[in-house]
Amino acid sequence: MRIITGTLKGRKITVPAHVDMRPTSDRAKESIFSIIEVRKHLSGSIILDLFAGSGNLGFEAISRGASKVIFVESSSAATDHIEKTARQFGVEKQARVICSSVENFLGGPPSPFDIVFADPPYEYPEMTRLPEIILQEGWLKPDGWFILEHDKRHHFGEHPHCVFAKPYGRTIVSIFQTGRVTDNP
Repeated sequence: MRIITGTLKGRKITVPAHVDMRPTSDRAKESIFSIIEVRKHLSGSIILDLFAGSGNLGFEAISRGASKVIFVESSSAATDHIEKTARQFGVEKQARVICSSVENFLGGPPSPFDIVFADPPYEYPEMTRLPEIILQEGWLKPDGWFILEHDKRHHFGEHPHCVFAKPYGRTIVSIFQTGRVTDNP
């Protein structure tokens, strides 16, 4: 995996050894960030990266101007790897890494973010509840976006706040907005 553009362009992100994860493909990541750049500015934004894995999405956001990314990942090997990568990239002041299950993290007091990324395992039991938790429990700013990666077993296109859903191979990217539900990204 590599950083596509921005201040960290071309830097490689490795997957930590002995950690089971499914990193976002470069194709899906490029599409996600193209949509964000057209409709929403990353400069100065605060991002939450749930199920962070290698930190792929969060580091791309930092490279493109996000002021802060909070990475949440349950694997201590993965969080150690994200911290190491942040130091290698010289962005450790912009990255906060939390070793926690997403359920425990979201069970705490909410803090609103500009963008929340979630790339859970396809078998994640709370997949269908994630949009409601993020949208209704104070995790997004009024104009915030929730970007969820899931497989074809889940269909969010009819959700009243889903403004975009597109497959990229086995992965579908769905974007939810807290604001007006009739605008497409």
